[in-house]
Amino acid sequence: GAVIFDEFHERSLHADLGLALALQSQALLREDLRILVMSATLEPAPVAALLGDAPVLTSEGRSFSVETHYVNVPADVRIESAVARAVIGALRADDGDILVFLPGAGEIRRVAALLGEADLGRGVNVLPLYGGLPQYAQDDALEPAAPGERKVVLATAIAETSLTVEGVRVIIDSGLMRVPRFSPRTGMTRLETVPVSRASADQRRGRAGRLGPGVCYRLWPERDDRGLAARSTPEILEADLAPLALELAAWGVSDPAELLWLDAPPAAALAQARELLRQLGALAADGAITAHGRQMADLGLHPRLAHMLLRAVPLRLGSLACELAALLSERDILPGERDGDLRHRIDAVRGFGYHSVDFDAIRRIKTEADRWKQALRLPPRDVPDDEATGLLLAFAYPDRIAQRRPGGGFLLRNGRGARFAQPQPLANQEYIVAADLDDQGPESRIFLGAPVSLGDLERHVADQIIVESLVAWDPGAQAVRARRRERLGALVLLEAPIANPDPEEALAALLQGIRSTGLELLPWTKSARQLQERLIFMHRFEPGWPDASDAALAATVGDWLAPHLYGMRSRDNLQRLKLAEILGGLLSWAQREALDEGAPTHMAVPSGSRIPIDYSDPTTPVLAVRLQELFGLAQTPRIAHGRVPLTLHLLSPARRPVQVTQDLASFWQNAYFAVRKDLRGRYPKHYWPEDPLAATPTSRTRPRT
Repeated sequence: GAVIFDEFHERSLHADLGLALALQSQALLREDLRILVMSATLEPAPVAALLGDAPVLTSEGRSFSVETHYVNVPADVRIESAVARAVIGALRADDGDILVFLPGAGEIRRVAALLGEADLGRGVNVLPLYGGLPQYAQDDALEPAAPGERKVVLATAIAETSLTVEGVRVIIDSGLMRVPRFSPRTGMTRLETVPVSRASADQRRGRAGRLGPGVCYRLWPERDDRGLAARSTPEILEADLAPLALELAAWGVSDPAELLWLDAPPAAALAQARELLRQLGALAADGAITAHGRQMADLGLHPRLAHMLLRAVPLRLGSLACELAALLSERDILPGERDGDLRHRIDAVRGFGYHSVDFDAIRRIKTEADRWKQALRLPPRDVPDDEATGLLLAFAYPDRIAQRRPGGGFLLRNGRGARFAQPQPLANQEYIVAADLDDQGPESRIFLGAPVSLGDLERHVADQIIVESLVAWDPGAQAVRARRRERLGALVLLEAPIANPDPEEALAALLQGIRSTGLELLPWTKSARQLQERLIFMHRFEPGWPDASDAALAATVGDWLAPHLYGMRSRDNLQRLKLAEILGGLLSWAQREALDEGAPTHMAVPSGSRIPIDYSDPTTPVLAVRLQELFGLAQTPRIAHGRVPLTLHLLSPARRPVQVTQDLASFWQNAYFAVRKDLRGRYPKHYWPEDPLAATPTSRTRPRT
């Protein structure tokens, strides 16, 4: 008749999803369903609005006053040392048991070690309390202290609301908590230590006022208290959303906007989660859940681990997969071991080797693994599985398959770099799967992984391997290179040359090489360049002519040059091209006939010589000719059907310019006499008549008589 959500202020992913689904069920299936949301520190207004302006019932309850002290911890003092000092001080100044809040198990162990070295007095027991402890150890921390004794419970946030520690009158709050932060960019979750929220701090302090007046020591300055966030960030905004995406697909929700949320799942994280589920075969291309996805959802594990179990069973690797799933769900059972090889953790679980192992964790792992073996109805014995750890990890973490790089470290399938923090044998493997790594810095640090063979990848993830033919221009070799490549994401598994690539692909690659390198790749002879310059000149004055500029030719190289490139693959091959003939092919028959008249290659001058015309500057074609060869020519020669005067570079007998002009008549009338005087002095044997228009032109020293 009712669904009750307790401790809702914790805003776990499961609570937010459960509430959204319960509200949809109420709207579509069960109008009579009652929903109750409870919390000691929840801001009620947004929840009441989400529930359709539901009534808010408030119970103040009964609690005792808690005296709060703020302790300034210097920046150079580790939090563990500050906590230990605070505990020692509280044992002397206050009565009752002490509950200490620390961010994680590592800090708890270090504080316990410091307190173990201190003189705490008789009857004081230091007890850890965190989720990874065996049940009996948690019970010891939760039960009241024996008469005449005191206990100091070192706890994570688990003691905020989830568990009640009996007999506590003193709280010491480190002000820190550890939260998971998921990165859609890398697909990885990392734990971050962050300041507590004001709601969490108040919840912690309240633990001291349940039995009588209490004391709370906050290890931060009072001025910093005002800067605390009001509440912790909801998990749905920062968590790995793969489990949520699978649940939504199983529920039949294709668009999260169909549901009512306090905070909707972020689009980027949800898109990354769905892409992972598609890689795992849980979602079809259209986003609908597959039969395999329903099996994964029924297992209730994280989708990665559920997929691993289901893939392992037909390979008779189910037992190993169950052990791996349980192992990966626990903290590292060899925390002091620098070797990150997960196979050695499996050995430890099976009772081989290692003395510094966490035996309580191993017991939990075995219990959990046995539970999954029973659920999957596995046979008593599987095949030998000594080398299958990496393959199973590849099923669970297909995005973290990694290939060793020549310079050291690994390239992950998603394109990121990664390396082990410490040198170890696993770093020399050709392929590994990284089960635990961070995403900080330019390269991730790998903490746990296992090797996987190329053969296993080709056999078992073949559906994800892309086989492609790469035909591309190689700038270094100045040639088209064709290769067959097998690729898994960013990892190139196999690459080999293709002897006879597709002609069209080879042509496209060669054309791309010409575009990227430039037209200088082509065999430009003197005649080819001259023809190009003449065409550019004609296009300038008659737009109907083809544009033969370098830019235009490069942009249209696929049109005018491609038909001549079949069978060619390199710069050396291109040298066989007759570029002048190919450029001539751009002209119509009429344009070919008109070219020599409009833009002649040479100009006949009065001396009888045929002088080449320079079209390198299409705005001012140049005729460089010795002055004596123009005697008798009254006007400047013109081209382009008389529209463009040539720019005359008048040369001395030594072929040095003495005058540049486009007005020859003006030169004869005005400048010639000064030039004549200078040239007669420098070249006395040559012919320098007083009347150039009546003189005989000559290409010799003097005209023949």
